[in-house]
Amino acid sequence: MSEHSRRKVSDRLGIGMTGLATALILAILLVILGTMVAGGHRVISWEFLSQPPREGMTRGGIFPAIFGMVFSVLIMLIAVLPIGVATAVYLHEYAKPGHWLTKLVRGAVNNLAGVPSIVFGLFGLGFFIQFIGRGLDASLGKEMLFGQPCILWAALTLALLNLPMVIVATEEALRAVPRDERAGALALGATRWQTIRHVVLPQALPGILTGTVLVIARGAGEVAPIMFTGAAYFLPSLPKAPTDQFMTLGYHIFVMTTQSPDIEATVPIAMGATLVLLCLTIALNLVAVVIRSRTRNALRKGR
Repeated sequence: MSEHSRRKVSDRLGIGMTGLATALILAILLVILGTMVAGGHRVISWEFLSQPPREGMTRGGIFPAIFGMVFSVLIMLIAVLPIGVATAVYLHEYAKPGHWLTKLVRGAVNNLAGVPSIVFGLFGLGFFIQFIGRGLDASLGKEMLFGQPCILWAALTLALLNLPMVIVATEEALRAVPRDERAGALALGATRWQTIRHVVLPQALPGILTGTVLVIARGAGEVAPIMFTGAAYFLPSLPKAPTDQFMTLGYHIFVMTTQSPDIEATVPIAMGATLVLLCLTIALNLVAVVIRSRTRNALRKGR
C-alpha cells in the first residue's frame, strides 16, 4: 500500500471514530433528556415553579430553590467578573511572558482549574466561614452573623471555582483581536489603556459574554462547593440578606434523591426539578450563542 493510500485510510478512520464519538455523546444526551422529560414533565406547572416545598419536600414546589440559585449566581458574578477580566487583561496585554510574576499567576490559574469542586467547598468552609466570618463577628461584636454558612460565602466559593474559566475565556477573546487594531490605535496617539478600553475590549466583548454565560450555567448547577458554605437542607422561606442560608436547585435535587424518607413521593419532584435545571442550563448556553452572534454582527456593522 502506498503512502497516499495509507493517509486516506488513516483520514477515513479518524473521521469515522470522530463521528462515532459524536453520535455516542448525542445518544447519551438524548437518553438523559428523555429520562428527565418522561419522569418530570407531569409535575411541572405554575404552582410547582412558584410555590415553596412543604410536607417534608414531598409536596409543593421549588421556588425557593430557583430564587436562591439566581441570588447566589448574581453575587458570584459581581465577585468573579471584575477580578477575572482584569487578570486576563493583565496577563495578555501587560505582563511579560517570561517574567516570574506572569509564570506564578498562570501556574495559579492552571492549578485552580484542576482542583476538584469539593475541595473548594472545604476551602470556603475553612477560609470564608471559620477565618474571615468569625473574624468579622469578633471585630463587630456580633455572634454568628458572618461566621456561619450563608449565601455570601457560597457565592464567593463559586466565584473562586469559576475564576479560571473567566480568565481563560477572556484571554481567548483578547487573543482573537488582531494586533493591527492595537497598532493602529497606538499609532494615532492613544495610550495602552485607551487602546484596551476603546478598541480591544469592545471587540473581545462577544467572547467575554459567552464565557460569562457559561460560567452562570456552571455556577447554577454546582453542588459540592455550596454544601458546606451556605446551602440549606429545607428552607421554604426566601433569603432576605447575604448572611442568610438558602436553597438551590442542585442541592435540592441531591437532598431529595439521597436523604428523603419517602423516595416514592420525592422522585417525581426530583425529576421535575432536574428537568427545570437542565432547561435553564440549555437555555443559558443558547443565550451565549445568540449573544456572541449578535454582538459580532453589531461590531461588524459599526466598522
